[in-house]
Amino acid sequence: MIHISGTLPWYVARSSGLVAWTLLAAAVAWGLLMTSGAVRAWAKNSWLLDLHRWLGALALTFTAVHVLAILADTYTHFGLATVLVPLTASWHPVAVAWGIASLYLLAAVEVTSLLRRHLRQKLWRRVHYASFPLFVFATVHGVSAGTDGRTPMAIAAVVTAGSALAFLVVARQRARRATTLRRRPTAVDRHIQPSAPVPPRVHQPAH
Repeated sequence: MIHISGTLPWYVARSSGLVAWTLLAAAVAWGLLMTSGAVRAWAKNSWLLDLHRWLGALALTFTAVHVLAILADTYTHFGLATVLVPLTASWHPVAVAWGIASLYLLAAVEVTSLLRRHLRQKLWRRVHYASFPLFVFATVHGVSAGTDGRTPMAIAAVVTAGSALAFLVVARQRARRATTLRRRPTAVDRHIQPSAPVPPRVHQPAH
């Protein structure tokens, strides 16, 4: 019983980290589906946005559980500074630093999403684009620091998620380009002006 209680935080840290990464991948994928318009035909925009935010909030929640479980673990002996300041850990410092960077990016994305109505659209959009490096950082952290990160199942999940997100990014860019081309006037439209009406010819009387 003592052995189980001593290793329980480590199992919680591993499982919560995997769940947080899965939710993050789902949140990024759903955001790409929303902006590409692929799912707007059968669902309301408000429902789509709520689901996207719910996935992001769950990812942040499980990330917090992951960090708290690591602090409670007696094997790695992580302190508060170790999980908040990059490169201060004695156990895989670079791998842990990727996770700390992911934590800050995820917090920034979620906080600005909650405050979106009070922020400029340009600022919110720039911060929200951090979701892409966030996914990359979290993936590198999981593969390099996670106990289960190099198992065949984990590698297959990373390859599948990465390929799906790359496909969605390309699809989104193509959809945006097509929309821009439809809205942009062509060169002919810009240069051809409607011809002015020709005034009627007035016949002058012959002298």
